[in-house]
Amino acid sequence: MQMKEFMRRASVRPFLKKARFGLERESQRVTLQGELAKTDHPSILGNREFHPYIQTDFSETQVEMITPVADTAKEMLRFLAAIQDVTMRSLPKEEMLWPLSMPPALPEKEEDIIIAKLDKFEDVLYRRYLAKEYGKRKQMVSGIHFNFEFADGLVRQLFNEQTAISSFDQFKTEIYMKVSRNFLRYRWLVTYLYGASPVSEARYFENEPKPEEPVRSIRSSKYGYTNHEDVTVSYESLETYVQNIAEMIETGKLSEEKEFYAPLRLRGGKKMSELATHGIRYIELRSIDVNPFERLGISEEQIQFLHIFMLYLLWTEEKHSADEWVAIGDLLNNQVALENPLEQTELLEEGEVLFAEMLAMLEELELTEEAELIRTLQKQLTSPEDTLSGQLLKESQASSQKKVAVAFAQNYYQEAHERPYQLAGFREMELSTQILFFDAIQKGISVTVLDEMDQFLKLQHKEHVEYVKNANMTSKDSYVVPLMMENKTVTKKILAEAGFRVPKGAEFANMEEAQRAYPEFAKTAFVVKPKSTNYGLGISIFKEGASKEDYQTALEIAFAEDTEVLLEEFLPGTEYRFFVLDGKVRAILLRVPANVVGDGERTVEALVAEKNQDPLRGTHHRSPLELIQLGTLEKLMLKEQGLTVDSIPENNQVVYLRENSNISTGGDSIDVTETFTDAYKKIAVDAVEALGAKISGIDLIIPDQTIDPTKEANAYGIIEANFNPAMHMHIYPYQGTGRRLTMDVLHLLYPEVV
Repeated sequence: MQMKEFMRRASVRPFLKKARFGLERESQRVTLQGELAKTDHPSILGNREFHPYIQTDFSETQVEMITPVADTAKEMLRFLAAIQDVTMRSLPKEEMLWPLSMPPALPEKEEDIIIAKLDKFEDVLYRRYLAKEYGKRKQMVSGIHFNFEFADGLVRQLFNEQTAISSFDQFKTEIYMKVSRNFLRYRWLVTYLYGASPVSEARYFENEPKPEEPVRSIRSSKYGYTNHEDVTVSYESLETYVQNIAEMIETGKLSEEKEFYAPLRLRGGKKMSELATHGIRYIELRSIDVNPFERLGISEEQIQFLHIFMLYLLWTEEKHSADEWVAIGDLLNNQVALENPLEQTELLEEGEVLFAEMLAMLEELELTEEAELIRTLQKQLTSPEDTLSGQLLKESQASSQKKVAVAFAQNYYQEAHERPYQLAGFREMELSTQILFFDAIQKGISVTVLDEMDQFLKLQHKEHVEYVKNANMTSKDSYVVPLMMENKTVTKKILAEAGFRVPKGAEFANMEEAQRAYPEFAKTAFVVKPKSTNYGLGISIFKEGASKEDYQTALEIAFAEDTEVLLEEFLPGTEYRFFVLDGKVRAILLRVPANVVGDGERTVEALVAEKNQDPLRGTHHRSPLELIQLGTLEKLMLKEQGLTVDSIPENNQVVYLRENSNISTGGDSIDVTETFTDAYKKIAVDAVEALGAKISGIDLIIPDQTIDPTKEANAYGIIEANFNPAMHMHIYPYQGTGRRLTMDVLHLLYPEVV
């Protein structure tokens, strides 16, 4: 099949860079000192039997992280970053992930290597069989399994360009068989560039032959985890491949299909038998070592190279019969794998040819951006010290491979834990959404990001699907409920009719009407707020009346946020946020308005700058606390206190920058859930029920929480109900106990899982 000619066609070129990717990354759990962990797989990660992302491989200490299929390498890697973040933060605090393919020092007694404690007895039996057949030590090696699928559009365009094969399925099979054979022939180049297992740690080789270390890749050599020599499978055709594996099982050389540990496996459905009926869907590359220089164990550059390499394997022609071609590749790969990582490969000449042909292909196909990567990697043929194994060996020579590995692992550990409220790969999403995303991954609920900017997620466990927006807007609330709570006038009317105390006030649709109302409010305590906004935006509070100028400014700020404005009486007291979910108060927060405390030396501006250095503070709801601003509202607040940004407050003087206490405007969050009586909690629950909501953040003004609200009508006032209450401020409060509200949301949606 002359594929080069078809790939050059104009109709094909738009699809050349499109593909689908998936990845499985294995890693051993170790202590912070680099010793193999002795604990069980973390129970907080849910049931590994059905977990779509985090499972165990052979041993109880070997974690396997599995990405969903993605249309780009970047998307796959960011999901792997999220899964790994969840995995690392779910381990005991004194554990981390080992960053090498070769395991750390193994126990002196093989029985101390614990087989994965799985629920299904047949899975345990299979691992016991492997332990007996290959030894437990060989099972402890880890790697990267890279799943690659050409874009369906590319395969269909290639099919349309040819006439030799009439069946699309047969054509697709021929493409993957060709690429597979070529990969097995030339995979030595991947081993050369990305092999990263030069040295074994203590007791990996025990009373058996071992290589003369260092080498490029123990794992990819004959000393790695491979089938016995009598297991032979032909890649001549899909039929022979399937038939040979069936024969190996029938004759007892393999216990079942998944015991076939080839560097490349053909994949159709979940079972090998489905290849015969469904054809090849994708290929699984299994000969990639964990890259210790990358936190995820593999880099975007590596994936980009593998994609180019797959195109080249489709492009170039085979030069021998199928079995001979693959056999040559096995010999050459083992030869390269066992070379010294700091010495030039004996296959330099063929390597130069491969890179030259890849560059020629890229030029013909006008894939100019990819050429620079190929030229960079080409230089490593004459600079073996720049390959992964060469770099690892050089760094290890100053101390030891273990010390280097521990240093890498500890760095990755610190990176995963330094911002526990964020989710790697998705840090641009709103913080509560990130935390819900984290919890869903942890518990084994599949997550699909439908719209990242709009914070829209699809959750799924088995056949149970839920859609969630902003982490707490769910199907449990009817469509009209958020609309009611968004409209502050409607909210007040519904609550007032239900017998709850709400502030009195007036509503204005234009600036002129609002200005005319000034005399009515000028000498009273009042609040100016937009009618339908959230997060405390556009709110001004005047406790002792306001000048006409300040009143005008407050109106301008409010009208900038909405077309209608509310003027309400100011209810004296302390504001508390009650988070109600499914008829129960899950958390109560005291929100202290944005403030600084004077030291008698620095200006307000300098004090704000210092307080904003707190790592919990950020912007756009990506941190538990927001940065304090010094805008128009803050300056107006300072003016009421007789201060400016350049004023120097006295020592211990508390200076407030905002009247409203929203965390989104720089306030401090303090959990006070346990300090309230059930009477106040019942008011919050009943008010949310009156609005018909399942989830709401309802704000109460309470002058004195020791007063019994069932006996005193003015003991409280409800000033707002929020249809999208931020949860991160309850989960990571400035002071007090954190409440994992995102997990409560998941329990509401998936009681069968959480």
